[in-house]
Amino acid sequence: MYKSRYLNEVLENVKAKNEGQKEFISAVEEFFDSMDFLVEKDPNIEKNAILERLVVPEKVITFRVPWVDDAGKIRVNTGYRVQFNSAIGPYKGGMRFDKSVNLSILKFLGFEQTFKNSLTGLPMGGGKGGADFDPRGKSDAEVMRFCQSFMAEFYRHIGPNTDVPAGDLGFGAREIGYMFGYYKKLRNEFTGVFTGKGISYGGSLGRPEATGYGLLYFVAEMLKTFKNDDIKGKKVIISGSGKVGGMAAQKANEMGANLVAMSDIDGYVYDPNGLDVPYICEKAKQKGMFSKDYAKDHKGVEWHEGPHGMWSVPCDIALPCATQGEIHEDDAKLLKKNGCYMLVEGANMPCDVEAIRYFNNNGVLFAPGKASNAGGVAVSGLEMTQNAIHLPWTFEEVDERLKQIMKDIFKKCYETAVKFGQPTNIALGANIAGFLKVYDAMLAEGVC
Repeated sequence: MYKSRYLNEVLENVKAKNEGQKEFISAVEEFFDSMDFLVEKDPNIEKNAILERLVVPEKVITFRVPWVDDAGKIRVNTGYRVQFNSAIGPYKGGMRFDKSVNLSILKFLGFEQTFKNSLTGLPMGGGKGGADFDPRGKSDAEVMRFCQSFMAEFYRHIGPNTDVPAGDLGFGAREIGYMFGYYKKLRNEFTGVFTGKGISYGGSLGRPEATGYGLLYFVAEMLKTFKNDDIKGKKVIISGSGKVGGMAAQKANEMGANLVAMSDIDGYVYDPNGLDVPYICEKAKQKGMFSKDYAKDHKGVEWHEGPHGMWSVPCDIALPCATQGEIHEDDAKLLKKNGCYMLVEGANMPCDVEAIRYFNNNGVLFAPGKASNAGGVAVSGLEMTQNAIHLPWTFEEVDERLKQIMKDIFKKCYETAVKFGQPTNIALGANIAGFLKVYDAMLAEGVC
């Protein structure tokens, strides 16, 4: 599969030891596509077993989470934390509460997080965690009891210089508040052990907007570099109306883009003349979904059941912001056929390996989430800084720092891609640039 014998051997070993973990294996394959340009030139990678060590998490923590629902019935879920790599700093990454949560998904996310955090330039390692618990439909009291039971074990494994979790799918301000409050009680200390906290107890202004805004700042750098252009008037489609998709739509609209289609869990709406973004953002904030109401309240708009068909909509730029694995090779071909010349990931690996390879081989500018959606963890890092110095920054200060970080990330990716003779391959640039910092730290720290 790869030119490098070493890469093929390591990948086969990964597949054998992680059988059935398709999300994790797919993430390793995507990363190894870029390593094929590097490992033959640097024999120290194989000599020091860097990749063998890199694809195995430093720690995988699993534990039982018993809790009592409002009817008095005892429920049991499984809690996880994958502490993937701490070579450049304490573990840092989100928590996910969803029925789909399993080790494969968390290992894939923790692996990606390692390189994403490296690209920000901030001293943060990679981790990810969560539980197979669905907070939707649960009362606040049920969520609180679950979070407190979770933290009764979890507090032993985290700390401001050990592991700093954050929010993710199903794990928002409510869950962070309950978790942080119980951690504070158990440890008898007020420390910046979570990011994404409420402003009243140490959170950062700009954190809710960070991933979506950062995505558009990255898009702006790509357009300026590759097209000598900006996003004004460009036909854009966005999947997902949550924290990432909603904020991406808001910033795209502010920058003058023409948002022609957007999806939620029910389906998608399409209007070639442009969607009513303020309506979408307000409705999604109220209900978590918008598409059915949008179609009722706006005449002449197409509503299609199910979100997946949106990839057939003609566009210039596609921003998948929903979840992993939503775009496959057939979707990639359809996007290309209908005029899409740029796809920038807002979610964590929403494109599978075959789709990514198709984009890179067929002239569609592609940016991976480990680079383009790093705005969220970047501002989480800024929140950690504010907590450490006990000094809050204004929204404008945080946003300006975010913009500069996203520019710097693009620059690292682009310059690395150019160095390896693949100037438009931002995925290669992101993987190698993110890897090199972790690699240098691992070499310096010895075998551990």
